[in-house]
Amino acid sequence: MTRVPTVAVLSMKGGVGKTTVVLGLASAALSRGLKTLVIDLDPQGNATMGLAVDHPTFTMGDVLADARPGIAQQAIEISPWGDQIHVLAADRSLEHRNVPEGLNSVQRLRIALASLPSRYDIVLIDCPPSLGEMTRNALHASDGALIVTEPAFFALHGAEQALEAVDTVQAVSNPALRTTSIVINKARTTVAEHRFRIAELTDAYGDRVNAVVIPERQAIAQAEGAGVPIHDWDSPAGVELARLFDTLLEVYIPPKPTFNWGFLR
Repeated sequence: MTRVPTVAVLSMKGGVGKTTVVLGLASAALSRGLKTLVIDLDPQGNATMGLAVDHPTFTMGDVLADARPGIAQQAIEISPWGDQIHVLAADRSLEHRNVPEGLNSVQRLRIALASLPSRYDIVLIDCPPSLGEMTRNALHASDGALIVTEPAFFALHGAEQALEAVDTVQAVSNPALRTTSIVINKARTTVAEHRFRIAELTDAYGDRVNAVVIPERQAIAQAEGAGVPIHDWDSPAGVELARLFDTLLEVYIPPKPTFNWGFLR
């Protein structure tokens, strides 16, 4: 059976645009017709709101409180973005679940999901901005980790901490966690400090830093405020961002090759 990419999107601090990256990848997946599951583990629920899911009746707080095998299936919400985007919504109760909860605490999400990810083309997990229990649950349910940072003074230290945490989970308890990369968000390449921090991250981590650098654009906040995918935001910046998120998605789901029939002519 083909492996379904399951990607934990994490950061060490709030405000770096982690959820923006989740929503951008979901938008790129939707534009390719991919069936996508977004799991929102951040108590702030920004991914849930960005996907225009209002007043969910069964949330990830409920799912993790129960944690029976496959219980997450009962909490699926369909995003108004399109029928291909399914959401496991966040709520504030997740704040109380960001600490260990007895035996197999870090496996609660994986158990609650059971075989659910196999029904999708990609699964995206929006983690809280910390390395607490929710992020550890996400890493144990994933085969990829995408660390989001910004080109700022603390970026190198935060990326180092996140990479160490991911590498520890991979080595100790989830060998399926194969792909780890860093994506730089909110970049202004006309600013010398930003160029310096981007170079600093690249020098330190080499090809673990994704070649895609997401620029700071007002179109992101506008699309998120309107509750629409960035691919539907009709502006030059929207087109630019859509192209970048398409490229970022290709790390996890390469585009299907186009067959050239010309040689048969």
